Amino acid sequence: MDTVEELNGTYFYAGKANLTASELFFMVFVMNTADHFGIKDIAAVVALYSGVNNQKTRTKPKGAKEGTSRVSKSMRRLFKTAKFPLGIKLPTWVGGYTPWTAERRMVAKISTFVGRTFPLVGEVILLADVSQITYCSVRDYNRIARDGDKLW
Repeated sequence: MDTVEELNGTYFYAGKANLTASELFFMVFVMNTADHFGIKDIAAVVALYSGVNNQKTRTKPKGAKEGTSRVSKSMRRLFKTAKFPLGIKLPTWVGGYTPWTAERRMVAKISTFVGRTFPLVGEVILLADVSQITYCSVRDYNRIARDGDKLW
């Protein structure tokens, strides 16, 4: 963390002077975000991007989502038509990765399961990152701010 001071009712943080309480929180949030980025964040972005349905594919049955993803194409090449043993079917989600747009579908093929689950892993990593950055930012800000400026 950079030098922190209070000057005439304003704050000094990360080389910036005369910061208001909201500007201080913004600076703390930016610094925590910059400190947090690492290889896992790149992996999350790659996982999300590879799961976007922007690749052309064969004509699909009525009701199917248009296009396919890069990861789905790769998994189909790798696993071909291999299925889970004993007729097991596992859940996957299609049509988006928010609870409001996703539809659950049960699949028996390994390639379909991996191809649809891979982007969800990226989303979970990014969600954990955002939660951790927010928590650390509020904690650090509350350590610096005067009693009247503290959050919670």
